[in-house]
Parts: sequence; C-alpha cells; structure tokens
Amino acid sequence: MRQMLAGRAAVLPVPADDESSTLTTALRVGEPIDDDVAVVVSTSGTTGTPKGAMLTAAALTASAEATHRRLGGPGRWLLALAGYHVAGLQVLVRSVVADSTPVAIVPNFSAAELVSAVRSMGPGRRYASLVAVQLEKALRDAEATAALAELDAVLIGGGPLPAGIAERASAARIPVVRTYGMSETAGGCVYDGMPLDGVRVRIVDQRIVLGGPTVAKGYRNPVRPDPFAEPGWFRTDDVGSVDADGRLTVLGRADDAISTGGLTVMPHLVESALDSHPAVAACAVFGVQDDRLGQRVVAALVLAPGCAAPTVAELREHVGARLDATAAPREIHVVEDLPRRGIGKLDRRALAARFATGPA
Repeated sequence: MRQMLAGRAAVLPVPADDESSTLTTALRVGEPIDDDVAVVVSTSGTTGTPKGAMLTAAALTASAEATHRRLGGPGRWLLALAGYHVAGLQVLVRSVVADSTPVAIVPNFSAAELVSAVRSMGPGRRYASLVAVQLEKALRDAEATAALAELDAVLIGGGPLPAGIAERASAARIPVVRTYGMSETAGGCVYDGMPLDGVRVRIVDQRIVLGGPTVAKGYRNPVRPDPFAEPGWFRTDDVGSVDADGRLTVLGRADDAISTGGLTVMPHLVESALDSHPAVAACAVFGVQDDRLGQRVVAALVLAPGCAAPTVAELREHVGARLDATAAPREIHVVEDLPRRGIGKLDRRALAARFATGPA
C-alpha cells in the first residue's frame, strides 16, 4: 500500500469469485498503464462491462487527507468492507496516511466481531466506514449499537441511508456521516451534503458533476460519451440539486427514474416516504412496463417484525401525503429480503425483472 501511494506500483484489484475472469479482461490486466496510475478500481458494472476507474496516488491521498480534516484529524480505522471496493480501499489509504493499522473484520462482519474490533482500537480518534445494511445489522444488537456510538464518526456510503435506519442510529447517538461518491472520485467526496476541501460540485442538465483533486484520470475500459471529457471533472449518472449554501441533495440515478403517465418519479424519494410507514422495515421502488401509463410505480417491501402487510390503498395514501400522488406505488410485493449487489446497493433491475408480469 505504501509503495502504491508512492507511485511505485499499479494495482488492479479484483474479487476472487466468478466475476474475476470478466474483470481481468475488461480491465486489461497485464497491459501497459500510465506511470502515475496507482490503482484501477472496478466499477459496479450496473450498466454493462466493468470500466475500471484509474486513480492516481495523488487522488487517493487528497481524498484521505480531506476526510481526516473534515472529521477532526487522523485516527484509527475499522476495516469492514473489502479492499477491492473503493470504500474499503480508502480505509487502507487513510490508515497509511495516518500511520496507523486498521482493525479488520472482513469478511466476518457480525455484531460480536464489531464489538471486539471496536474494543481493540485503543485510544485516540476512531472511525468506521460502513454501508447501510451493515449499520442496520449492528442496530439489531445492543452491544454493537453501543460500540458504534463510542466512535468519533461512522461513515455510511454505497447508496442512500433509509430514514428508519437513520432515525434509529440518531436515537442511539451513533455519529453517522452520510457520504456520497464513487470509484471515479476515489470514494466519498461529499459528506452530509457538503463537498470535502477541494471538491467542486456542479449541476448540468440535472446531472451531478464532480470535480477536484480526487477525480480519476479516466476509465481503463473507455466508454462513449466520455464522462471525463472535461479535464478534472466527472459527469455522474445521478440527478441532484445544490442549494444556496452549496449543500448537495442526491435524488437518485437517472436510469432509475420512472416515467409514468408522462411524469418522472425518482424512486429514492418514494422510498424515503415509504420508510416512514411503521410496517415497512426496508423497501425498494422501481418501474415496470404498463400499457396505459408507460411504466407503473411498484414497491417491494420487507415488513417490520410483527406487522401485517399494508394495502396498496393505505400505502398510496401514506405516500400521497408526502409526495405528488403520481409517485404513489400502484402495486406492492412483500419479500423476505431485497436483492443487492456490490457492497449493498439495491438491485432494482432484478426486482423489475422478477415482477415484470405484475402481482402473482
């Protein structure tokens, strides 16, 4: 890791699973690469072949140093995410920059392992980087919840944080920091809506565009149009807005948008409304084809313990009190778990394919 940050090595991390061969080919492992590229981090591959963000040592270091400045100084990190994902990689980079050794609980994330790891972190500032599903798992255990509350910051990235989980974490006094970023920006670069030092945010045609020293050089497997076409900037696939104070609100991925009855519905907003219903433990909103509307809004729900499934009419009323009635789901499905990919992102495409034909 220290050699990588010193610019003396190029690393192409891939998970040791069935995807390895595809990634090796897509990221052109073994072929020449620019001398200043320290690491190529595989993208999630949700839109096709993995592209691979080419990150320099300078970008990785800039991200780590800006994170420590925002959080109050260097500290010791809990490694709970695999190093071939950018969030896990950045825990390793931050640890090198802080001249410390992370405490690892990969891949054995559990309440007991979490408690033991936090207790072993010693004095000084202590941090963790998790995804929402890990935070939710910890919140089910009183000791794990208390352990997280002892830390100076718990970064949550990899996708939106459901309102119900955020409220439970706040009630438990867990110092949650919501992060937004991706492999192409060396990980999270916007914390609680505000860009880290040096990071710039613009909205172009409703798309979020990120700039600054943490942006990757480009893709190892280039695409067209090139989201890195403007030097120093990365055009994301996310829709958002920036208020007068410079705070970014992420509304969701553009390709997740549902076109229903001539209007556009962003699933993330509907999920936030559904999360506030007492019977909903977790949810995912997606669109399926509809002969009349073009697409109809559908919700998959994981029920809270001991709760009966709410009716479509009940949920439509609940959502309609918070959003335009167009956004209210016209169909619901109760599931045991929501499909996820990568480090915990919702797989809406899998749900859309599963329920394309409507109610069973």
